[in-house]
Amino acid sequence: MNADSLYDENTKLRLQLKAYVAQATENEQKFLRLNANVLRLLAANDLASLIDIILNQYRAAAQLDVVTLTLIDAEYEIRRTLNNDDFNFTNYPGLIFVDTWRGLRKWLAEDFSPLLGKCEDKQLEFFFPRYELLEPVSMAILPLMRNRKLVGSLNLGSYQESRFIKGTATSFFEQFTSVVAICTENALNQERIKQLGLIDPLTGVHNRRYFDQRLDEEINRAVRTRKPISCLFLDIDYFKKFNDEHGHQIGDRVLQEVATIIKAQMRRSDVMSRYGGEEFAAILTNTDIILATEIAERIRFIIANNKYELSKEIYSNITISVGVATLLPENNCDIEEIGRTLIAQADNALYEAKHKGRNQVVSYVIQNRKIYSNAR
Repeated sequence: MNADSLYDENTKLRLQLKAYVAQATENEQKFLRLNANVLRLLAANDLASLIDIILNQYRAAAQLDVVTLTLIDAEYEIRRTLNNDDFNFTNYPGLIFVDTWRGLRKWLAEDFSPLLGKCEDKQLEFFFPRYELLEPVSMAILPLMRNRKLVGSLNLGSYQESRFIKGTATSFFEQFTSVVAICTENALNQERIKQLGLIDPLTGVHNRRYFDQRLDEEINRAVRTRKPISCLFLDIDYFKKFNDEHGHQIGDRVLQEVATIIKAQMRRSDVMSRYGGEEFAAILTNTDIILATEIAERIRFIIANNKYELSKEIYSNITISVGVATLLPENNCDIEEIGRTLIAQADNALYEAKHKGRNQVVSYVIQNRKIYSNAR
């Protein structure tokens, strides 16, 4: 082999080595980015935070133009969980829910491998439905699988046609989406555990612990927005006597039915709980004394006119008394103090309703730190 040949061979080897080093450097950078994104996902302490990390932080870190997340939510569990946490859906246009796995399955590869390449019109409509003004031209559709079950898909879109090319980086995407799927399942399980601690096992409505947590939040909101907030205390009349006569099994069934009636009259923004024993409580947001009293009267009327089954073809009536307190918030007030005042006055109004003969509503208004009784 002459000198020229050796030189050419050496040059060729140097170029190959340079390419290998460049590829190794690129792979290292990919690994570091993957590791950083995984750490972000693992740091999420609830479902809402996880969604924000996926749709916002990951999009920015990976320099992606569009990221959407499709979740299968057949039982409405995910949306209900987010609603309970006051999640603002309008801030996350990339969050997509489907009611059945079939709606998502037809768009995916047969073996559930990542789907990369050019965006087709029908795919755009399904995976990027709210980006019609500036649609991505290439995409990576990454199925989310847990225990061989399809739970959703992570959908990446780019305005560059060469960003996602069929058959490239599939192992990288598969690793990342497995982490996303695990973190999503873990966040949902954490929410389920949290909810179990905040739900009354008999009636299925929230318990006092949840009510106390939400009270400060809602008063804070009322003070900030200068909107009225109302509290209802609802107590079944002569319930101890009812239990003694008919037994606790029937009494429990009546409690469940009463809870269902009260909950049906609540709006999505309201907070309702079993406060203890036969007593229920509700926080009505952005609700003045007139509307709060109307809601309380409607609940009282429905319960009083309902027939409660004691045994086959034997029914009974029950009644409730309701105390209503409405707070007209002021600036620079002590949140905990006015929370205690609101609860105390709703309780006082309930006591007055009992004292006046039961099966009625008594209302108080709290304004300028003064209490106005029976305002209508």
